[in-house]
Amino acid sequence: QVQLVESGGGLVQPGGSLRLSCAASGSIFSIGTMGWYRQAPGKQRELVAAITRLGLTNYADSVKGRFTISRDNAKNTADLQMNSLKPEDTAVYYCNAYMVVGGGGADYWGQGTQVTVSS
Repeated sequence: QVQLVESGGGLVQPGGSLRLSCAASGSIFSIGTMGWYRQAPGKQRELVAAITRLGLTNYADSVKGRFTISRDNAKNTADLQMNSLKPEDTAVYYCNAYMVVGGGGADYWGQGTQVTVSS
């Protein structure tokens, strides 16, 4: 019904930058909050950043000041600009979108993209 595709992951040295992109396609009526989550080795999945349709944002404390989430409602995309990357940012990053429908809503997830921060 709805597909989310992430791109932009890769290997980067500490202090470097990456930009992740998420594109939603399919039977889209209205996307509410979009967000980026990550799951690091040996850890639970956590919220990295989220952005509402109106542009309100929320960030994990660990990434505040370093990461910036943005979205384009017309294109159904959400990006995550990651600067000053640290080894602890290494994780699989997943895009999430909440699809709003008349009777409620549902969460959709991308396949994930690997981000590795290492020397």
